[in-house]
Amino acid sequence: MSSAIGKKFAYRLKTLRKKFGLSQEELAEIFDVDPSYIGRLERLERNPSLETLERIANGIGVKVHDLINFDKELEVNLKKPH
Repeated sequence: MSSAIGKKFAYRLKTLRKKFGLSQEELAEIFDVDPSYIGRLERLERNPSLETLERIANGIGVKVHDLINFDKELEVNLKKPH
């Protein structure tokens, strides 16, 4: 995934992770995905499925369309696991 939208998504994901001071493993737990998958998304090696986009959006407390609206700054409500 080296498209412009792919790069924007990867940047957004990595920025969100760093904003909250989370490792890829911690973020994967929040999103309920395999930890190595986060790294592959950030390195543009994988495209997220619609289901994964929904998990990510739910994990940070936004709607899917807000997650991929790159012209808008996200206001997130991160749901950290206990």
